[in-house]
Amino acid sequence: MKPLNWNDIPSEQMNPRLARRVIHTGSMTIARLSLKAGALVPLHSHHNEQVTMVESGLLKFLLPGGEVLVGPGQVLELPPQLQHGVEVLEDSQVTDLFTPRREDWIHGDDAYLRDKK
Repeated sequence: MKPLNWNDIPSEQMNPRLARRVIHTGSMTIARLSLKAGALVPLHSHHNEQVTMVESGLLKFLLPGGEVLVGPGQVLELPPQLQHGVEVLEDSQVTDLFTPRREDWIHGDDAYLRDKK
Protein backbone atom coordinates (compact mmCIF):
# COMPACT_ATOMS: atom_id res chain seq x y z
CA MET A 1 0.00 0.00 0.00
CA LYS A 2 1.14 3.50 -0.71
CA PRO A 3 -0.57 6.79 0.03
CA LEU A 4 -2.55 8.58 -2.64
CA ASN A 5 -2.37 12.31 -3.22
CA TRP A 6 -5.62 14.10 -4.14
CA ASN A 7 -3.63 16.36 -6.50
CA ASP A 8 -2.56 13.30 -8.52
CA ILE A 9 -6.16 12.17 -9.08
CA PRO A 10 -7.68 13.68 -12.23
CA SER A 11 -10.44 16.21 -11.66
CA GLU A 12 -13.65 15.52 -13.58
CA GLN A 13 -15.67 18.63 -14.50
CA MET A 14 -19.25 17.37 -14.10
CA ASN A 15 -20.85 20.69 -15.02
CA PRO A 16 -19.76 24.36 -14.94
CA ARG A 17 -20.14 24.54 -11.13
CA LEU A 18 -19.15 21.06 -9.96
CA ALA A 19 -15.85 19.20 -10.25
CA ARG A 20 -14.86 16.02 -8.45
CA ARG A 21 -11.92 13.75 -7.75
CA VAL A 22 -12.86 10.19 -6.83
CA ILE A 23 -11.24 7.18 -5.19
CA HIS A 24 -13.09 3.84 -5.35
CA THR A 25 -11.98 1.12 -2.94
CA GLY A 26 -13.40 -2.38 -2.73
CA SER A 27 -16.25 -1.26 -0.48
CA MET A 28 -16.46 2.53 -0.52
CA THR A 29 -16.21 5.65 -2.65
CA ILE A 30 -14.46 8.81 -1.47
CA ALA A 31 -15.12 11.97 -3.45
CA ARG A 32 -13.54 15.40 -3.13
CA LEU A 33 -15.91 17.98 -4.60
CA SER A 34 -15.26 21.56 -5.65
CA LEU A 35 -18.59 23.39 -5.83
CA LYS A 36 -19.30 26.94 -6.99
CA ALA A 37 -22.00 29.08 -5.38
CA GLY A 38 -25.29 28.54 -7.19
CA ALA A 39 -24.64 24.89 -8.04
CA LEU A 40 -27.57 22.54 -7.58
CA VAL A 41 -27.61 18.82 -6.99
CA PRO A 42 -31.20 17.85 -7.83
CA LEU A 43 -33.33 15.69 -5.59
CA HIS A 44 -32.23 12.06 -5.79
CA SER A 45 -31.68 9.00 -3.67
CA HIS A 46 -29.32 6.03 -3.74
CA HIS A 47 -28.79 2.78 -1.86
CA ASN A 48 -25.49 4.07 -0.44
CA GLU A 49 -24.99 5.50 3.02
CA GLN A 50 -23.39 8.94 2.60
CA VAL A 51 -21.30 11.06 4.93
CA THR A 52 -20.66 14.64 3.79
CA MET A 53 -17.85 16.67 5.36
CA VAL A 54 -17.71 20.38 4.51
CA GLU A 55 -14.16 21.73 4.54
CA SER A 56 -15.12 25.25 3.41
CA GLY A 57 -18.22 27.03 2.14
CA LEU A 58 -21.88 26.47 2.91
CA LEU A 59 -24.39 23.89 1.64
CA LYS A 60 -28.14 23.73 2.06
CA PHE A 61 -29.42 20.15 2.05
CA LEU A 62 -33.02 19.68 1.00
CA LEU A 63 -34.37 16.77 3.07
CA PRO A 64 -37.83 15.30 3.69
CA GLY A 65 -37.90 16.90 7.16
CA GLY A 66 -36.81 20.34 5.92
CA GLU A 67 -33.64 22.19 5.06
CA VAL A 68 -30.31 21.71 6.86
CA LEU A 69 -27.35 24.08 6.54
CA VAL A 70 -23.91 22.45 6.68
CA GLY A 71 -20.82 24.63 6.97
CA PRO A 72 -17.08 24.38 7.57
CA GLY A 73 -16.08 21.62 9.96
CA GLN A 74 -19.55 20.08 9.99
CA VAL A 75 -20.48 16.54 8.98
CA LEU A 76 -23.87 15.25 7.82
CA GLU A 77 -24.85 11.57 7.66
CA LEU A 78 -27.45 10.54 5.11
CA PRO A 79 -28.91 7.03 5.42
CA PRO A 80 -29.53 4.85 2.35
CA GLN A 81 -32.61 5.64 0.20
CA LEU A 82 -33.09 9.14 1.69
CA GLN A 83 -34.34 11.61 -0.95
CA HIS A 84 -32.05 14.65 -0.86
CA GLY A 85 -30.79 17.56 -2.91
CA VAL A 86 -28.24 20.30 -2.33
CA GLU A 87 -28.05 24.03 -3.01
CA VAL A 88 -24.53 25.45 -2.84
CA LEU A 89 -24.77 28.82 -1.06
CA GLU A 90 -21.02 29.63 -1.09
CA ASP A 91 -18.06 28.26 -3.04
CA SER A 92 -17.35 25.01 -1.20
CA GLN A 93 -14.84 22.19 -0.78
CA VAL A 94 -16.52 18.98 0.35
CA THR A 95 -15.50 15.37 0.94
CA ASP A 96 -18.19 12.71 0.54
CA LEU A 97 -17.87 9.11 1.70
CA PHE A 98 -20.21 6.43 0.34
CA THR A 99 -20.67 2.81 1.30
CA PRO A 100 -21.01 0.57 -0.56
CA ARG A 101 -19.02 2.16 -3.36
CA ARG A 102 -20.88 4.14 -6.02
CA GLU A 103 -21.24 1.64 -8.85
CA ASP A 104 -23.39 4.17 -10.74
CA TRP A 105 -20.45 6.58 -10.77
CA ILE A 106 -18.05 3.84 -11.83
CA HIS A 107 -20.31 2.99 -14.79
CA GLY A 108 -21.11 6.63 -15.67
CA ASP A 109 -24.77 6.46 -14.62
CA ASP A 110 -24.62 9.83 -12.86
CA ALA A 111 -26.46 12.09 -15.32
CA TYR A 112 -28.18 13.91 -12.45
CA LEU A 113 -24.80 15.59 -11.70
CA ARG A 114 -24.02 16.57 -15.28
CA ASP A 115 -25.03 19.65 -17.25
CA LYS A 116 -26.68 21.48 -14.36
CA LYS A 117 -25.87 25.02 -13.36
